[in-house]
Amino acid sequence: MQQPCLLYYITDRTALAEDEPTRRVRLVEKIGEAARAGVDLIQLREKDLSTRELETLARKTLALLNQLKAENRELTTQLLINSRTDLAFAVGAEGVHLRSDDISPTDVRNIWKQCGAGMCGAGTLAREPVIGVSCHSPEEVHKAATAGANFAVFAPVFEKKGSSGTKASGLSLLKEACRASIPVLALGGINLKNAESCLEAGAAGIAAIRLFQENDVASIVRHLRG
Repeated sequence: MQQPCLLYYITDRTALAEDEPTRRVRLVEKIGEAARAGVDLIQLREKDLSTRELETLARKTLALLNQLKAENRELTTQLLINSRTDLAFAVGAEGVHLRSDDISPTDVRNIWKQCGAGMCGAGTLAREPVIGVSCHSPEEVHKAATAGANFAVFAPVFEKKGSSGTKASGLSLLKEACRASIPVLALGGINLKNAESCLEAGAAGIAAIRLFQENDVASIVRHLRG
């Protein structure tokens, strides 16, 4: 049986409002919308925030997600924190998303185990983290798989809006990357017209910022899974 299309919302609060307080409020609202719509994974990617600010935002986000899951047991959205393994563990997120030049998934799992054993102030061993890795070539995807990543995000498949200096990888390289032993999600310039071609190339799902943030998420989810 064909697996359902995995959907991954990557956040960018700066596109949601002009002032910072409104940005954060709207971001949490958008995350709630995505969870209700059945998005599988959400990456909190607010890299410009201080550790304390990011922690506060992550805790608010998790509180909302936990509330929604308590109200609807069918919701399974998982929250990943960009690059910050320590913070992801501390707030109780499901995992972490790594840059292509970041520490390895193996390192993340070792850190997670150490924190769970009490070396980071926690008392009990936590469940295994979900680890995603940003990749820009088939070689990087295979490396991520070998190192123990749960999935890879391959980008940019298409030329991204407003990023004329970024060369698109194209569908042929995406297809090659999808031969790896882990699920590969397509990212970069994805819209409702070209998403199907990514899935036909072997992608396990779609990762996006604007596609989810600038549209009604429920409609996007219905279309991509239809």
